[in-house]
Amino acid sequence: MILTQQRTQLAKFQSLIALVLLCIGISLMSDKFLTVDNAWNVMRQISVNICISVGMTLVVLTSGIDLSVGSVLAFCGAITAGLLKSGIELPSNNLYIGFTILGAILVGLIAGALLGLFNGWTITRFKVPPFVATLAMLTIARGLTLLWTKGFPISNLGNSFAYIGTGWFLGIPLPVWISAVVIVSAVVITQKTALGRYIYAIGGNEHASKLSGININKVKLIVYSIAGVLAAVGGIMVTSRLDSAQPNAGISYELDSIAAVVIGGTSLSGGRGTIMGTVLGAIIIGVLNNGLVLLNVSPFWQQVVKGGVILLAVIIDKANSKND
Repeated sequence: MILTQQRTQLAKFQSLIALVLLCIGISLMSDKFLTVDNAWNVMRQISVNICISVGMTLVVLTSGIDLSVGSVLAFCGAITAGLLKSGIELPSNNLYIGFTILGAILVGLIAGALLGLFNGWTITRFKVPPFVATLAMLTIARGLTLLWTKGFPISNLGNSFAYIGTGWFLGIPLPVWISAVVIVSAVVITQKTALGRYIYAIGGNEHASKLSGININKVKLIVYSIAGVLAAVGGIMVTSRLDSAQPNAGISYELDSIAAVVIGGTSLSGGRGTIMGTVLGAIIIGVLNNGLVLLNVSPFWQQVVKGGVILLAVIIDKANSKND
């Protein structure tokens, strides 16, 4: 009994322990790691992954998956950049529609919501497995990005827009503030609202949830729409930071977000996990990426290491599920 309790307590703090050990290990191998500039750099970089991963957490809690977030990120960033720089021209009607920064951002967020909604509709209406539906959207959104950009970056978007990704507010990078708002909102949703309770219930036992009167399809539509919006938020931040919408932006971002979710303790079978656990997982992934760069590890080996970390996290998740 005592051993079981100790194992449970250890499982709760395993991500935090892993982060501490990772920081100690990297700091011993690189004197550039424990610096203020590097710390802010890491926080700015993980802000994007946190936004994506929070949306992924909500999806995974319903026992789903979203492989399209990287492509949705790229498309929404490109939409925002294109409208901001060139607007919409309708030569046949001799009409030009210009967009302010706020207007372009709103359209980008709406595009993310619509793509996420389409994912949810495909899954609920046609009973397509989430893996297959979102894999298809991964390709669709990437194709739409290439069509919109014609394969070329959309750059020189202005200092005001660049402030979103590179600016500071009260001594803290603005992307960190944006991710903090996303985190707080998601925590409130999962812990203080009926929607949060429904998300956990569906992931725990979808059949029982249906019998209890929960509108499962509606909840899934909302969850996948939120995931799309948060991918769009990430896309806008990336585009702003680079001052350019790249057609190949967001490649492999879905792997980092899934890694953050699993490392943070969210079960891939659904119904168990927390937003703050995912945030911790995103920090671990960010520190790992930063450490590998500082140690001049080959980008090819970086992929191997991250893949191994994801595999290890899934193995631990399965082990914890059996102990439950």
